[in-house]
Amino acid sequence: MTLLALSCISLVALAGCSSDDSSELERLAMPDPGTVEGESILSLWQGAWIAALITGAIVWGLIFYAVWHFRRRSDDEIPVQTRYNLPLEIFYTIFPIIMVVVFFSHTVRVQNEVLDDSPPDNTITVVGQQWTWTFNHPYGQSSAEDDDDEGNVWEGGNPNVDPIPVLWLPVDETTRFELRSPDVIHNFGIPGFVMRMDVMPGQQNHYQVTPKRVGEYAGKCYELCGVYHSRMLFEVKVVTRAEYDAHLQELEDAGQMTDDPILGGSFADQQVGIEDGEAE
Repeated sequence: MTLLALSCISLVALAGCSSDDSSELERLAMPDPGTVEGESILSLWQGAWIAALITGAIVWGLIFYAVWHFRRRSDDEIPVQTRYNLPLEIFYTIFPIIMVVVFFSHTVRVQNEVLDDSPPDNTITVVGQQWTWTFNHPYGQSSAEDDDDEGNVWEGGNPNVDPIPVLWLPVDETTRFELRSPDVIHNFGIPGFVMRMDVMPGQQNHYQVTPKRVGEYAGKCYELCGVYHSRMLFEVKVVTRAEYDAHLQELEDAGQMTDDPILGGSFADQQVGIEDGEAE
């Protein structure tokens, strides 16, 4: 009955929603993933909610059944205070263990998919610092370029000046984010990609994504990193390979080119765990 009631409520709610609202309800408030990896995370999220709802409906149903079936039927009656049912006790001991094993196995499977370390098409070194981002693109990584002179082009923001930095990514290609911090713990996240990870001083974290459609996304820091944490915003532009290569050329023409990735800035403080000269 409980499951039927939940289904009816869902149908009524869907009937009064627009197509966008219905799609969001189907995703259970999760953004529409803009990456291949995000689809796996969304599937895990939806599966966990479905399993939780079914489990909750069964538990509530059993509770109401027990309250009704074993109720006190007269003022003179005292219900039996102890009952034993060995099969039932075995069931509610073993079944939760099975549930945990199933949930854990699916979580590990999705984790392995989204943290896949297969060789990417591109690598971008992302630096989070108080309180902005710097994005380093290896120069010459484009398959369209045969230049032997490899270097690094970069773009970043200034915490005291607008606009916020922009991260450019080629569509339908796997890009690895090498995450670095010269000061405190930050967290590099893009809600539209349904993926984020801590950026920690002294620890070289990384993950990779494969954007599946051209568009613009918002990004931000998810870790309280200081008084101006709210300024740690950035934009993401997913473009074609030709547009991406043209943007790298623009950065080179603007003189934003170095031999190695810029792992900090003049206003970044060096913390324990960063080797001397690394946060330059």
